[in-house]
Amino acid sequence: MLVLYFWTTDNGYKARMGAEESGLPYVIRAVNIRAREQFAPDYLKISPGHKIPALVDPDGPGGGRITLCESGAILKYLGEKAGNGLYPEAPAARVKVDQWLFYGSATFTTLAQQFGFFTRRNPEDVPQARKHYTSVLKDMLGTLNTHLADNEYFAGPYSVADISIYPDVHLHGVNDIGLGDYPHVKRWHDAIEARPAVQRAWGPH
Repeated sequence: MLVLYFWTTDNGYKARMGAEESGLPYVIRAVNIRAREQFAPDYLKISPGHKIPALVDPDGPGGGRITLCESGAILKYLGEKAGNGLYPEAPAARVKVDQWLFYGSATFTTLAQQFGFFTRRNPEDVPQARKHYTSVLKDMLGTLNTHLADNEYFAGPYSVADISIYPDVHLHGVNDIGLGDYPHVKRWHDAIEARPAVQRAWGPH
């Protein structure tokens, strides 16, 4: 059975959404980052960069045990292992999914986290940084909105590409910026929010 090391962050929810959507059996191991549990020596063997999420699969490729960190890599792995379309088999379809999976993992979440830091978590008010990252997040939401005007999901059918982007839209787009100026993002967000697997992923753990 898969073991998901999880905490209630945007990247944590990505991995949990991927696990729920995969249909694969898994258990959650909470890693309380507020208590700095991510620095425990045993956990660092699984996630060398002391981040969550992380995944352990005792039945990995070739039947061996594998450990995996980085939310984008975890989503890709779960999608491939599930074989249910979350990560497609066709090479051309994979190219499209990879583009948005990497955008969500490397660009959107990274910058949204900076927005969250300067608008929510930083004890010191830094108006210039708050203004900058608010502008950046609005620009990225505009990019997403333009793409979704002509596409139901980001890369064809619902996939790990959508999962990689959804948590920060949910956390910051809905709650902080608002989606009134981004109707196509709102349509996409609401459709994903209604999925039973997504509701389970954002529920108690």
